[in-house]
Parts: sequence; structure tokens; C-alpha cells
Amino acid sequence: MRPLPRLMVAPNGARRGKADHPALPVTDDELVETARACWQVGADGLHMHIRDGAGRHLLDAGRYAALLDRLAAQVPGMYLQVTSEAAGRYEAEEQRAMMRALKPTYVSVGLREMVRRPDDWPAARDFYLWAADTGIEIQHILYSPHEVRAFADACASGLIPGLSHLLQFVQGSYANGSRDSVDLEDYLAPLDRAEGLTFDWMSCAFGADETNSLVRAAKLGGKARVGFENSLHHRDGTIAADNAARVREVEAAIRNVSGASDRVDVA
Repeated sequence: MRPLPRLMVAPNGARRGKADHPALPVTDDELVETARACWQVGADGLHMHIRDGAGRHLLDAGRYAALLDRLAAQVPGMYLQVTSEAAGRYEAEEQRAMMRALKPTYVSVGLREMVRRPDDWPAARDFYLWAADTGIEIQHILYSPHEVRAFADACASGLIPGLSHLLQFVQGSYANGSRDSVDLEDYLAPLDRAEGLTFDWMSCAFGADETNSLVRAAKLGGKARVGFENSLHHRDGTIAADNAARVREVEAAIRNVSGASDRVDVA
């Protein structure tokens, strides 16, 4: 399993558009340009969302495949992760169908979207087993310490296979920014009880406290995801000119943080 990138950029997300910031990439051409600019200033990973002609969030295996080919040529070696996010448009079966058609090397999957109710587990388990057998590396999106506990329990019971897992902790929300953010230590605590498993984790943070939150993640041994999906703001509260400017600030802030590492092993 390839370690998560040290600094991933999430330049657009599923909900924001040009009205939120004129430099937010919406088209595939803009995504390629943004990826190249962020790669040049220190991002070694890209978390991408694609949009339809009206700018709405889209899950489309053909579009993703073509975009991944373009990006592989423009930013060789960059960690290229697609999203399977529902964003209010897709059901879990549609999300799984897209991933089965695309067979992406790296994809983010929200546990809460795969398992909305207990009777979703059989289909979700089959999907997780298929992904593991196919060699697809899933970064599991977890929005709260409660979800981290549920994820650890699912791993222990065999519902999610494997001994090594990639995680994404989400701090804050679109609605409230960083005001309802939970400390990263609370996300990590349930992993202490996950015997025999190892985790490589990353954090993202909504709102103006994004930079400080990502520095804290680096100090705790995690990775950082930065970009306009989660925040438009620099540390001083000003609006960033573009995603590359956010990458530049966070890269400088975490560059020499002691405690940063490629992987956190929790036995």
C-alpha cells in the first residue's frame, strides 16, 4: 500500500463554484492547470471532483479515466485520488457502480455513505472485499470520533478487510466552518484499541482555522489535505488568491514540524 501523500490538495469539492471564488477549478482543463500549479509549490497529492456542464458534482467513470490520463502526463508521480462522494446526488449503489467501472488506483469513500443503516452492511462488505481483491486503495472518510470507532469495529469484525488502512479525518463543516471542529486527539483515541491494525491518516479542516489544524495534524504524525474544498482562507484570515497559494502557506507551515511521519502504527 502506497503511503498517503504528505500534502494533498482538494481544489474544488462538490459544492463550491465560481461564485464562491473565481479561481476555483470547475472544468477539467482548470483542474489540470490547478494540479500543475499546486504540484510546483509542494502538493504531492490531488483529491479531485469533476462537474457536469452546469457545474454540478458528477460521478462518471469515463470522464474520470480521461482526466486521470491527462494528469498522469502533466504531473507525473503525483498521487491522484478520485472521490466517490454522494453530495446529495447519488445513492451508494451508484457510487459503487462508478468505482467498479473505473477501478481507480486511489479513491476516497465515506463510511457514512456506504452504510447509512445496518442492513447496508452486506452490500458494503462485498464492495470493500472487491476493492481489496482488485488492488484499489481506499481512503476512508470519517467525520467524527464516533465514525472512527465504528470503522475500527468494522475492521475488527471483518466487515472491512485488511490490516493496514488509509483514513481521512474531517474537522468542522461547510455550515459552521471550524466552529464545530473536534480535536484530532479525539479522532485518534479509538485507534489505540484497534489491535493488530495500522493506519496512515490525514486531516482536512473547514474554515479559517485550516492552517493551524493541519499543523496540528503534522505534529501528531498525520498528513495534510488543503484547498478550496474546505477553506478559502489563509492563516491571517485573508482570502487566498488560488489553491496554489493555500498549498504554499501550508507547505511552509508543516515543512519542519517535528513528529511528522509517513505512517502512524497503532497496535
